[in-house]
Amino acid sequence: MRKLWPFGNNNEKTSNIVWLDLGDLGDLVSPNGPHEQWQDHGLGLLRTILQQNGILTDVLSTRAVTSWGQLRKQLVGYEMMIMNVRSYTFPVACKAAQIFKEVNPNGLVLTGGMHATVAPEEMTAVAEFDKICQGPGENVIVDLVRDPHAFPRLFLGQGARSMAEWPMIDRTLWPQPASRKLRRGFNWPLEPECGWGPPGVATILTSRVCPWQCVFCNEASYIPNMGRRPVEMVIDELNYLDDTYGPVGSVVIHDSMFFQNPSWLEEWIEKYPRRANKVWPYWAAARSDTVRQWPHLFEALLRETNWTTISIGFESGSDRILRLLNKECTEDDNLFTIDLVNRIGDDLARQGKTVPKFWANIMMGIPGETHEDAFKTLRMLKMMKHVLPSISYYAPYPGSALGNQLIAEGKSMMTKENYHRYPDDEKVVGVDYQFYKELLAGKYDDEVNRGLDAYAQRKSGVFADALIKA
Repeated sequence: MRKLWPFGNNNEKTSNIVWLDLGDLGDLVSPNGPHEQWQDHGLGLLRTILQQNGILTDVLSTRAVTSWGQLRKQLVGYEMMIMNVRSYTFPVACKAAQIFKEVNPNGLVLTGGMHATVAPEEMTAVAEFDKICQGPGENVIVDLVRDPHAFPRLFLGQGARSMAEWPMIDRTLWPQPASRKLRRGFNWPLEPECGWGPPGVATILTSRVCPWQCVFCNEASYIPNMGRRPVEMVIDELNYLDDTYGPVGSVVIHDSMFFQNPSWLEEWIEKYPRRANKVWPYWAAARSDTVRQWPHLFEALLRETNWTTISIGFESGSDRILRLLNKECTEDDNLFTIDLVNRIGDDLARQGKTVPKFWANIMMGIPGETHEDAFKTLRMLKMMKHVLPSISYYAPYPGSALGNQLIAEGKSMMTKENYHRYPDDEKVVGVDYQFYKELLAGKYDDEVNRGLDAYAQRKSGVFADALIKA
């Protein structure tokens, strides 16, 4: 294992180009939780591509400072700044670009990312954004940085046809944690433990973009589908990370939808247990309808590959709301998946093995949701024997079908000045948020418990602590 830790971000300039990692101030100093510390794979990929083509960049991070004044001092003297802008980092990107231009009046600001694609009118309204790339950037980033003036202000990026064409990310190009306290648990350039498995954590992508069209999600409007990364490439990268920066303790597969493409999954079942340095436990995402479609494949993944944390966007326990969301899953699909995982978990527990648990994504405050719809959702949640609930209030982000509709109707309470909404913020006009606060505090347990078996009724109906950022 090669030890890499020049503690703290090295702010000595090595280039006249800086890549600014975006997030809330202080998240790499004293974060509120582990997820705020996760690294940006887009940043890592594109900085790696630039480096392999002889273009060196420095990296700074809004997450590694606790004030805008600190960032201002760090930005002085750069000729170019690059940012990957998501909707929830758009306000931070605007402020950072303004500061960059104040200290470097002749400097250029290059932007891209999801928000550039789903809300170009908001991006072009920011005078400090000199170039705005919509869509994927891996096949355009080198030319853009070498000759930005050859591009119009707003242009379409070019992506690879397959993730097999991507280089392996050089993770030492990610920003480092910026405090001694954070350093102790971070395992940089691996990532910190977050409750899904032991440290150090290796985050990885095997596929890009979910092919479904749920109306609350804007991902499909961002990047077209592309070929999945070959199984052996994924395993070889994990082995490299374990050998070089490890030991790896667990893996987070950041795919929006891991459980798709049965032939790829069958190859994963065959090769991961025998080719990987260790059969590391991992977090990955699925859908209840595909679990019901391929239950034997799903069970084999749980039993043979150490898939210990199953992220499923259940969203709702009500067929009416699932249809409204164009989820293409049903109450029966959700209940089938819950029963299957409960039974597999019971069997593995009898064998003294690790019991898989749900990372259950639940959405509350959906426009049109009735009290009974919400009660059905909590009933569904209480039926899960082993679960980490992840509950959020519906957020109307631009680029999603429902988000665009609510924004057009003037019903969105989110603004371009504050897309990064906090867990208990109100997001949609007309939603009774007081009811949801009381529901998650357990006030309606009698109604929620109606029809549940004795085991589910005994489970706590208080879920206020499970409310997370949307």
